[in-house]
Amino acid sequence: MMPFSEFHLHPDLLKGIRELGFTRPTPVQAETIPAAMDGRDLLACAQTGSGKTAAFLLPILHRLMARPRRTTRALVLTPTRELAAQILEDLNALAVHTPLTGAAVYGGVGMGPQEHAFRAGVDVIVATPGRLLDHATRPYAKMGGLEYLVLDEADRMLDMGFLPDIKRILRHIPAHRQTLFFSATMPAPIGALAADLLKHPVTVNLQRRSAPAVGITQAVYPVPQPLKAALLVELLQRGILQQALVFTRTKHRANRLTEHLVRHRIEAARIHGNRSQRQRTEALAGFKDGTYPVLVATDIASRGIDVEALSHVVNFDVPMAPDDYIHRVGRTGRAELTGEAFTFVASEEESDLKAIERAIGRTLPRVTLPDFDYRAAGPQLEVPRGERLAAMRRQRAGGRRGTSGHGGAGGRHPGSGRRPPRRR
Repeated sequence: MMPFSEFHLHPDLLKGIRELGFTRPTPVQAETIPAAMDGRDLLACAQTGSGKTAAFLLPILHRLMARPRRTTRALVLTPTRELAAQILEDLNALAVHTPLTGAAVYGGVGMGPQEHAFRAGVDVIVATPGRLLDHATRPYAKMGGLEYLVLDEADRMLDMGFLPDIKRILRHIPAHRQTLFFSATMPAPIGALAADLLKHPVTVNLQRRSAPAVGITQAVYPVPQPLKAALLVELLQRGILQQALVFTRTKHRANRLTEHLVRHRIEAARIHGNRSQRQRTEALAGFKDGTYPVLVATDIASRGIDVEALSHVVNFDVPMAPDDYIHRVGRTGRAELTGEAFTFVASEEESDLKAIERAIGRTLPRVTLPDFDYRAAGPQLEVPRGERLAAMRRQRAGGRRGTSGHGGAGGRHPGSGRRPPRRR
């Protein structure tokens, strides 16, 4: 495969690439960068961990080098805060020897610094759709100079309900532009959106391989549901796991599992949608620098975490969709490195596991941990549904008593039919 120098990138970009230790492009970079450098629209199906961020950043940064500063000319749309922050980090690393600037625009943090980025005219804005729309109607959010649009993880944005927001954003940006469209899958609504957005696109790797990267060793640990937490502690204490990204089904289970690990003197942090942006940023930073050897996450993090040489991903709960499995385990074995993915399977999850095995075309090996007591009692990580509903009814009843005599507004402002939608 050709070296990066064959792409005729700006020397200052090549210097940044060398300092990052990249010598040869990944397959998706080799196929997409030449077309993007020629100014072609691009439709790429690319697996997570394939190096697609550099595939769209490098040609855009190269072409921006010859453009005047202080006008935002490139917009990258992405589904989650974590992925926006990660793309900006990659941009800063690649452009470290250039004058090019970027900013991340997402919810959960103040709008002031983001407004300043718009007013300053940073070269590249990396944004989640909801927060970008918060800015879009303000006079300072000038997007008339945009020449490049990237939709990254387009299928994930569809899953998260962002399609109407994307269509609204398109009304704020120039129709004459280069558009780079990246998606791990191509369901019908995404295909239709791509057809609307792209002009005579170059298509790359359209039929995505429905399997994790070849460098990922996969294994299944059959274990009763109540013993999953104990098994995870044992794997960590024996040194079988050293740095692990652990996925749970719910936010509540992520909280309870993290508390269980900390009680067993294992440094762990958690990341999910109910955590503030500051908490999420601190947890991810601590996981990357080794402060926390374990990061417990819900699927919000499955496409937004890029940790160099991450050794292990653990599916504490079996994902219900095979694609979610592929994206989760794709956090390891990235950029042609190696890694291991362990999946804890209770008897009631076997049908979901079978669906995953059918999708990836193989039966995963079953593993048992020697000298682990599979008959012991374990902690209850999730309050049974009946108990949760009863607690919610008691809470609502208490709230009604607390608001009697106040017009029954329940603490909500009169006339507000619902809470305003959350912005990512």
